[in-house]
Amino acid sequence: MTDTTSQLDGPAIGLDSTVPSTWSPTTWFAVISMAATSFALVSAEFLPAGLLTPMARDLGVSEGTAGQVVTATASVGAVTALLSNVLIGKLNRKTVLVGLSALAIGSNLVAALATDFWLLLLGRAGLGIALSGFWALSVAVVARLVGTNATGRGMAIVTLGVSLATIAAPSMGALISDWLGWRAATAMTAGLAAIAMLLQILSLPTLPASTSNSLSDVFRLTKRRTVQLGMLAILLLMTGHFAGSVYVRPFLEQVTLLGTGPIALALLGFGIAAVIGNVAGGRLADANIRMALAVTGVLMAFSALALVLWGAHSGIAFALVTLWGFAFGMAPVVLPTNLSRGAADALEAAGSLMVVSFQVAISIGALFGGYVVDHYGASAPLTFTAVLAASTIVLALLQPRS
Repeated sequence: MTDTTSQLDGPAIGLDSTVPSTWSPTTWFAVISMAATSFALVSAEFLPAGLLTPMARDLGVSEGTAGQVVTATASVGAVTALLSNVLIGKLNRKTVLVGLSALAIGSNLVAALATDFWLLLLGRAGLGIALSGFWALSVAVVARLVGTNATGRGMAIVTLGVSLATIAAPSMGALISDWLGWRAATAMTAGLAAIAMLLQILSLPTLPASTSNSLSDVFRLTKRRTVQLGMLAILLLMTGHFAGSVYVRPFLEQVTLLGTGPIALALLGFGIAAVIGNVAGGRLADANIRMALAVTGVLMAFSALALVLWGAHSGIAFALVTLWGFAFGMAPVVLPTNLSRGAADALEAAGSLMVVSFQVAISIGALFGGYVVDHYGASAPLTFTAVLAASTIVLALLQPRS
C-alpha cells in the first residue's frame, strides 16, 4: 500500500497540477534558466574527457590518476545527494539554486588555478556537491514552475542541457585546451555557471520551502511500492546503459570493423538522437508514464540486442546506435518523472533518492561492464544492456495506473 502521510514539499506555489495550454514567458524563462544550469554543470562534469593528457602532464601525474577527477565528482555527488535536501532545511529554494551555481563557479576556478593534483580534486569535489544538489531539487522545482502534470515536458527542457553538454563538452574542451590550454577550458565552465546563475537570479520566482526534510523522511519514502519500483527502474536501465554504452566504440571497431571517422559519425548520430529523445520522452511521460517507461526499455533492449545479432553490417549498426541514443535521451526524463509520480507530496526527498540511484547505477554499470568485456568480449556488455533494459518493461507493467 502506498504511504501518503508525509507532506514534505507542500503545494506548488501559485500553481495547480493541471497541464497549462501554454506556458507564460516568465515560465519559459525560468525553465530555460534551469536548462542553462544543467548545461553548465554537466559541461564541467564531462570536460576532463577532452583534457586528461595536458592536465596530467601539467600536474605531473599519470593519465589514470588524472582520470580520478571524474570519480571524485561522482563519489562526492552520491553522498551529497542523500543529505542535500536535509541540510538545506527551510532555505528558499531559489537561494539554494543560486548558491549551488556560485559553488560551481568557485569550484571550477579552483580547478583551473590548481597548482597540484589535490587542489584539482578539491575543486572537483565542490562541483560534485553542486551537481547533486541541483539534480536533487530539479524535479520539485520544475513541478512548481510548470505544474505536476507537465513535469515531463519541463524536465525534457532541463535535461536537454545534459544532452547538449554530453556532445559538446569533451570536443570543445579539447579544442580550447589545444588553443589556450586546459586551464582556460576549465575556467570557461566557470563562465557558463556564472551565466546560469545570472539567469536564475533574473527568472526564478521566490520558492519558499513549506517545511524542512529529515533523513528519516527520505528513507521513509523507500517503503512506498511505487518509489521502490521507480528506483529499481533507474538502477536496472541505467546500469544496463552504462555497462554497454562505454563499449560501443570497441564493438564498432572489432565487430563492425569501422574506422575512426565512421565511428565518430555514429557517435554523433547517437548524440543528436538523444536530443530528440529528450523532447519525445517529455511529451510521452506526461501523457502516459507507464507507456513511456516501457517504450524506453523496449528501444534500448532492442537496439543493444540487435547490435549483437546484426551489428557486423555497418548500415544496420549506424541505425541501431542512433536508436540507442534516442532511448538514452528519453531515460533522464522518463525515469525521474516515473519516480516522482510515487512521491508527489515529497518531490525533494524523492529527488535525493533519484540522484543516489543514478550514481549507484553508473558505478555498478562501469564495474560490471569492465568485467564482462574483459572476460567475454566486446559483444557481451551489449547483451547485458539488453537484458537489464528488457527487465524495465516488466517494471512498467507493474506500475499502478495513474
